[in-house]
Amino acid sequence: MKTAIRVISDGADGAANDLATGTRSLDVFYSGLTSARALAQRAWRDGNELARTYPNATAVLSNAAAAVARQRSGARTQLYGLANLSDPERKLIAEVLGAGEVAGVVALPDGSLAQIRESVLAGIWRVRIGSGPAREYLEVGAIPQIVRRAATDLTSVDLAIGPAPVGAMNVQPVLAEIRERARGWRFGMRAHVINLTLLPMSVIDLAFLQQSLGNGPVQLIFRGYSTCRVQATGIRNVWSVQFFNSTDNIILDTLEIGDVPIVALAADEDFQDSAERMQEIIEAYFT
Repeated sequence: MKTAIRVISDGADGAANDLATGTRSLDVFYSGLTSARALAQRAWRDGNELARTYPNATAVLSNAAAAVARQRSGARTQLYGLANLSDPERKLIAEVLGAGEVAGVVALPDGSLAQIRESVLAGIWRVRIGSGPAREYLEVGAIPQIVRRAATDLTSVDLAIGPAPVGAMNVQPVLAEIRERARGWRFGMRAHVINLTLLPMSVIDLAFLQQSLGNGPVQLIFRGYSTCRVQATGIRNVWSVQFFNSTDNIILDTLEIGDVPIVALAADEDFQDSAERMQEIIEAYFT
């Protein structure tokens, strides 16, 4: 089984790997909450009272529902701050939106981490920077803008290729291809994919490839039928996309040169579906 390259900063790597292995939940926004079923039953009985008791939460959810209905994959994201909400209101929003399959961390210039979590409604994200509620918000869009910003601002524009180590096989032409594609990529162009799984790459090749690309500021984890890990490398527009089986062995190892990999993005049909489901949720909870 091929060894996966690791391209992420130490702090982000530890947090995201905890999520992937299930040893600790990355979703630390809330804990010890009322079960969603119990809250839904309560909302069904007295939705009008919930709306009166939690007016700020009601407004945020209504605005998010309207935003996701008109959102498109290439459009600017919409942010809704949670700083003016009480703890019960933030907990209510957490219960209403739930936790989806996508979570991640973004390393920031000051050394802190931003945590992101997609809700059960694709295209509606919860973002938390640091530990204070003043830096917590909902974001409607294909991907939180902090992901693209970090992947652009905190990466290198060029790839330096040093002499290959003894025992290397094919890493030099792969690095040359990555550098050429990364230099020429422009927003709107299709991503170029290099399938490392199909290439005759030795452990020495993969280690030198990782060393050359460096650590990036973004790591996203997708938990569905299998695990997918999307990581920004230290080179702008170069991403590692890796799929793992149930025993955490890599089954597909690729590099993508381009925008945030499409596997991480909510699509137009996701927004449409989420808008319909969001409206149903609001009607069930608050009317």
